[in-house]
Amino acid sequence: MTPVRRAVPVLAAALAGLLLFAAGPAGAAGYRYWSFWERAGGHWTYATQGPATVRPDDGAVQGFRFAVSADSADASRPRGAADFGTVCAGTPAAPGTKRVALVLDFGTRADAPSGERPPGRRTACARVPRDATSADALAAVAKPLRYDTNALLCAIAGYPRTGCGEQVSAGGRSSGSAGAGGSGGGPSLGLPVGAGVVALLAGAAVWRARRRRDESA
Repeated sequence: MTPVRRAVPVLAAALAGLLLFAAGPAGAAGYRYWSFWERAGGHWTYATQGPATVRPDDGAVQGFRFAVSADSADASRPRGAADFGTVCAGTPAAPGTKRVALVLDFGTRADAPSGERPPGRRTACARVPRDATSADALAAVAKPLRYDTNALLCAIAGYPRTGCGEQVSAGGRSSGSAGAGGSGGGPSLGLPVGAGVVALLAGAAVWRARRRRDESA
């Protein structure tokens, strides 16, 4: 058997292992965390960047929702209607600043950590400098915020008191943080797993190409 053919089952096994890691332990329901959303055309869209890197324009509407979600496709959207004119009606424009309408949805009792009760949904209009990020706007109206060592947003307005992106079992119980030392980078696990799969397949393609050149030389 050629080296390339021998490599195929090895690559398949490694790929299967990566996909199994991504799926998580049997019975896992997802991760308990704050998701970040942007609103346009009357619809919420899961943000493709984190709040620390997004710099919204004046008049933007953004939302945060606390819930248990398996991934971005499964994530719960902020509830209720939201439009800039309503949220920021009492906040006049000012030179050198911008206004960002924020919807803060603390989720349901079913998604709350054990012993905690979610506050009611609320909106706020943040007036911040023109170069401010979404994280800056959030900090202006919803302190205290809590982040972990990996810059994952753990708490808004002090909720929840503990925990950060922990994995939750199908029964609704926390099954431990996904991050080292309890930091809980759970929702971001798909990124390194996906990158690993791409690197693995790319390496196989390069190996096959080199093998063909050596055999034809």
